[in-house]
Order: sequence, then C-alpha cells, then structure tokens
Amino acid sequence: MEILSSYNMIIGASAIVIISFWFNGISKKTNIPSVLMLIVLGVLLQFGLKHLMGAEINFEKNLRGTLEIIGTVGLIMIVLEAALELELKKEKLIPILKSMAIALVGLVASAWVAALVLHQFIDGMSMQSAWLYATPLSILSSAIIIPSVSGLREDKKEFHIYESTFSDIMGIMMFYFLIGTLDPETDTGALAFGGNIVLTIVIAIVASYALVLIFQKIKSQAKQFLLIAVLLLLYAIGKKMHLSSLIIILVFGLVIANVKLFFPGKTAIFLEKEKMQQIYHELHIITLETAFVVRTFFFVIFGITIVLSSLFSINVALVSILIIASIYVIRYGMLRLFIGKDIFPQVFIAPRGLITILLFYAIPKKAEVAGFESGILLFVIIATSLIMTWAMIRDKKKMGTMLDEIDEEMLARNAAEDELNELQNESLETETPEEHTFETPYDKKDPPDYGNETA
Repeated sequence: MEILSSYNMIIGASAIVIISFWFNGISKKTNIPSVLMLIVLGVLLQFGLKHLMGAEINFEKNLRGTLEIIGTVGLIMIVLEAALELELKKEKLIPILKSMAIALVGLVASAWVAALVLHQFIDGMSMQSAWLYATPLSILSSAIIIPSVSGLREDKKEFHIYESTFSDIMGIMMFYFLIGTLDPETDTGALAFGGNIVLTIVIAIVASYALVLIFQKIKSQAKQFLLIAVLLLLYAIGKKMHLSSLIIILVFGLVIANVKLFFPGKTAIFLEKEKMQQIYHELHIITLETAFVVRTFFFVIFGITIVLSSLFSINVALVSILIIASIYVIRYGMLRLFIGKDIFPQVFIAPRGLITILLFYAIPKKAEVAGFESGILLFVIIATSLIMTWAMIRDKKKMGTMLDEIDEEMLARNAAEDELNELQNESLETETPEEHTFETPYDKKDPPDYGNETA
C-alpha cells in the first residue's frame, strides 16, 4: 500500500524518534515515564493506521516477531548501559548484596502469590503453568526504572539500578528454568541449573578479558558497533546453548567500567589506559543512544499491538488488582526489613515493562493457557507505571517543599541580619557629635573657659 511506502516509513520512524526525545524532556519535568507516553503514542498510531488502511489488521500477529527482535536488542543495551554505570568498590559491597537479596526475594515471593491468584481465577491454569505466567509479571523493568530515577538521591538511584538489573537477570533465569521443567526429558534439575549459571559466569569472565585485550589493540576508529555485534553474537550463541546469556553482558559491562579492579597490580601492564578510557567513553555514549532508540520503537510497536478490548473485563480487572496489591505489600515488607523507614518513593517504584512483554511472548505453545487474557499483562504494566509516576511526582514536590523551606529560612535569616545592620547604623547616627564629628586638639583634654558670651 502507498501508506507503507519506503519514504512514508522513513518519515514515520524519524517523527517517532523526535517525539520520543520530546517525551524524555517532559518526563524529566513531570516524572511521567516516557515509556508510558510511548505506549499511548503506539495506541493512537494503531487507531490511525486502521482508519487509513480501512481494514481490520491483526497487528499483534504481524508485528510479534519484530517486537521480539527489537526487545531482545533493547534488553541487551539496557543491561549494558546499567553495567557501565556501576562502580564496584568495597564500600558498595553491602548495598549491592542488599539490592540483590531484595530483587531475589521480591521476585520469588511476587511470583508465588501471582501464581496462586492465576491458578485460582484463570480457567485451565495448572499451578506449573501459573508459575510460568506469573514470573514475567514479577520482574522489575530496568527499561522504565533506570531512565526514571536519575533525579533521586544518589544512594536511592544506585539501589534501583542494582535492583532492577538483578531482577531482570534472575527473572529471565527463573523463567527459562521453569520452561525446562515442563518437559521431563529436558528437565535437568536445580543442580544442573546451578552448574549452568557457574559455567555462564566463567564464559562471561573469559570472554570479557579477551574482548578488552583484543579491542584495545584495534586501531580503527569504527570499532564500537563491532564490539556491540560481538556481544549480540555471544548473547545469541549463549541462548542456543541454554546459558543465562544476560550474565555475559552484565559481566562485560562491569569489567569495562571497573578495569582497575579486574586488572590489579602487575596485570595492569596489559592495559593501555588512554585507549580503555576512550573505549569506555565511546561505548557508553553509543549504548545510551542505541538503548534510547530501541526502547522507543519497542514500546511504540507494543502500543500498536495492544488489544484494548481485553481491558474491559471484570475478571481481568480483578486478577490484575490482586496481583498489583500483592506486589506492593510484599515490596513494603522487604524494604522495611532490609532498608528501614526511609523507603519512599522506593516502595512504589516497581513497574513492569520490556522484560514482562518479552517473556510473555516467549511462553512455549504447549504451555499456553487459552483462558489467560493479555489484558492482565497490559493492566499490570500500565497500573504499576502510573503508581510509580504518582510516587515520583510526590517525591519531587516533597523535595521542592523542603527546598522552599530552606529558602524561606535563608530569607528570614538574611532579613534578620539586614534589620540588625540597620539598627546598628541608626545607633551610630544618633551618637553625640563630640564623639564622632570633632577632630580637634581638645578631644583629649578639657576645652578652655571662654566665659558667657551670650550674656
């Protein structure tokens, strides 16, 4: 069709990137996640395309493969972007372990409760299938969280980066472990699964060291996308070998961001510091830009594929509300246990997004349950994003109020100082002229007696 001509596609793609950049600016000022605005844009495009084409098109079926590819690349870029920002220091060991524990406990507990809800309210949902469907709904979205928490206090920002990244990785590992248990012939058990993780970590470390040593020797300026291509290749091969490939991306990012830690003492002679700094700087920029573009198209395409009619169901609303309520109750308990009382807005920053959608599409045909409506997925994603938006806006207003109070206190203090200075000046002006206006030889002795001249 003429509407889908190459030039129209270029115009549309360019307009979407420009609008997404504008959405980012709005997000920084309002704390409304840009991802939410991109989904709404996708829904509007869906209605527009259906009107212009004049036909009923199944966008979900036609764009599902594209969505999976873009989502996978986006996931890799987002995890790499997060890893490049993480500094591994001794003083950060406890925050890292704490965020890992919160991510793990939150993932398992949320999946367990969500599985109970799905098993109870969805027809034909066995407990095994319920765990498989519940896992994507229990994973935090680093694609939404990482860009949204930049305005938070540094320690809270780092906590969310660590937690969401660990949640992504552990959630994906848990999901594919559950898929393995569906088939008794391929189910290798928890011990073999643990060995798989150890093997993945070893491969990740070896590959990371090799890439660092090789790429610092490459003299070509155009080598960053070559590096990204190698990482995508390693990820895909790892998936084919049933490894937890996202660990490879995470470890590589940590090695690049913390080369001094991974090349201690005499091993530092293998590093060319200037080239490593250049690689880190260029890779960080390209990863950031690529993640932005990929995330943009993923959520717009997801908005285009949404079936809005699935939202208008009492059962969908009931199941979704129960799952959402369990997410925040469990999260509140964990944060109070691990962190203490200072848990706002962290307790409400638990959106679901890219990983949830990707894993939902990765559920095997043999495990699909006809009674499960995709509206539950959409309901949870939108609701958790809106709740996070509310919390971030409230936190921003709270910070603004605190700053206003500090400003008022400073103004009051300055006004008091000005008033004190005025009083001192007035006291100086009212003092006797003999004390301050006469500079004569008689100032230090009694003046002579001239008699009564006015008599």
